[in-house]
Amino acid sequence: MITPDQIALAARAIREGGLVAFPTETVYGLGANALDASAVRRIFRLKGRPSTSPLIVHVDTIDMARSLVAAWPAAADELARRHWPGPLTLVLPKQPVVPGEVTAGLDTVGIRMPAHPVALDLIRAAGLPIAAPSANRFTQLSPTTAAHVRDAFGDSIPILDGGPTQVGIESAVLSLAGDEPVLLRPGIIPFAELRRITEPTAGAHPSPGMHERHYSPRTPLAIVDGDLLPAGRVAYLYIRRPLHAARVIPMPATPEGYAAALYSTLHQLDREGFDSIAVERVPATAPWAGVADRIERAAK
Repeated sequence: MITPDQIALAARAIREGGLVAFPTETVYGLGANALDASAVRRIFRLKGRPSTSPLIVHVDTIDMARSLVAAWPAAADELARRHWPGPLTLVLPKQPVVPGEVTAGLDTVGIRMPAHPVALDLIRAAGLPIAAPSANRFTQLSPTTAAHVRDAFGDSIPILDGGPTQVGIESAVLSLAGDEPVLLRPGIIPFAELRRITEPTAGAHPSPGMHERHYSPRTPLAIVDGDLLPAGRVAYLYIRRPLHAARVIPMPATPEGYAAALYSTLHQLDREGFDSIAVERVPATAPWAGVADRIERAAK
């Protein structure tokens, strides 16, 4: 249980230009004052993240979000009211108050309201928006527990331990900055849900978490379509087709359940010293797009 005093200390660290790791419903974030360019640069240095990769800004109210953007179209308002707090990031034209360090020099900014009480309490106590990528080393597995953050950074930063995250993969990223909505990164929110309000197309504009190789365990990972597994001591994750391997792990048969279990399972297998991890290809349907994206990037 995180106490009000712990929240207050973490909020003070954020206000004073420090970094704090905190839980969201998706993964743990590495947070800094989004309006402090120097603090934001500390995120990039600690993660080893290139400055060309924009960050997501976390807010606790729609009013805070609107204060950071130059335009707030009707679609943004409806999406935010339907899906916030929740795992949806909206990309919109930014106000000058948002430093270029946050946006990788772009004139747009990604904003979301996390659905986790600790994250919301931290933002509220700090009284300012918090820029936060996942609290891991660049391209490595995202953390879904405080222990995963500690494995990456030791005691170099304070960590608010809110227990395991619930969603398990990063938010969907939807750009409303142009003439047409563009889905920059799939998440756990189904396409059909977004289509109720917009008609997004898939896009390849700069977006958080979209490097070709990302979300990767230290152990080599391969996607399996048939019956042939890599040589050596292999851990195998499957939904439909069990195969003989040193470790065989049945995964949840729903995209929500699979997403919630994916990173924690890969972290555990990294600790167990397998030669490789084989993952049965997940269904090629819209609800599985976010999970499929993370596995494919991990396998690069």
